[in-house]
Amino acid sequence: MSYVVEQIVDLSLGMDEDLRHRLEKQHYYLAGRHSGVKLCHWTKKDITGEGQCYKHKFYGIKSANCMQVSPALTWCTERCLFCWRSESYAMGDDMSKIEHDAPDWLVREMIKGQQKLLSGYGGNPKVDRKVWENAQHPKHVAISLSGEPTLYKHLDEFLEVCHDLGMTTFLVTNGTNPDVLKNLKNLPTQLYLTVAGNTPKMHSAITRPFNPKQAWENLNKTLDVMATLDTRKVIRMTLVKGKNMENPEKYAEMFFRAKAHFLEAKGFVSVGDARNNYGYERMPDLNDILDFSKQIVEKSPEHLEIIDFSKSSCAVLMAPQDYPWRFLE
Repeated sequence: MSYVVEQIVDLSLGMDEDLRHRLEKQHYYLAGRHSGVKLCHWTKKDITGEGQCYKHKFYGIKSANCMQVSPALTWCTERCLFCWRSESYAMGDDMSKIEHDAPDWLVREMIKGQQKLLSGYGGNPKVDRKVWENAQHPKHVAISLSGEPTLYKHLDEFLEVCHDLGMTTFLVTNGTNPDVLKNLKNLPTQLYLTVAGNTPKMHSAITRPFNPKQAWENLNKTLDVMATLDTRKVIRMTLVKGKNMENPEKYAEMFFRAKAHFLEAKGFVSVGDARNNYGYERMPDLNDILDFSKQIVEKSPEHLEIIDFSKSSCAVLMAPQDYPWRFLE
């Protein structure tokens, strides 16, 4: 594959100037018209030797070498009440009206952004120089920062470029665009579906989709598409006290319908913009998540077991009895 070295970007065709300014004040590196990079809390902690993300414990992703990005930074098909990302759907759910940046250029621009965001840590006495130098060359791309990445029309080629550059990919979707996943020629190293409800009413009340009539139908279509994809698959439940922690057997049914490898239960955290919707009283603690996970395991139509948990991230990992070796290369 040949790569574009330069691209002339007319920023007026993407986010408006006020929105760009607000995001930059929040320490996002804006890449082109519609994309961005931001240092994850756990990337910073790993670089300073203070711990790693639960994704390292669960899946072997080293936080210092992980680049958190989005090719649809302020466009999303849902307006989830638990979303802490500021401006995550500020531009609505339609990216067809703007020109989409070339994926080969975009990936390199994101790496450049990651390096710029890391530059200030080079002189920090708490930072191991070798760890910092290695972090300049990300080995993993978490396409999970904000927005819905399946809205980016070059997602397939974006994944191909990442893989050609020797990086693994972790694609997070809300399941509103099943046809995009179905038509991918380049599958992510790990596909991650976020589920916020197990009935149409519960799902719609929490995710507030722009297209409520099709959102539940598309989520179920996504489960069926996932069942056909030959890659690592995770169903992640974002759980909110008093809102979606019921009908445990239905979450298990969704998991087996997708033929996923792992079922992850993670507690909602009242931070960022989510504080405007749910207070601390809606945050389940680890015991709440463990108790609900045990209910899922007990009421599952097929065998499931709890295989790991992370206290710092209030997350529990479940898998079938014959779960595969879970660490990424």
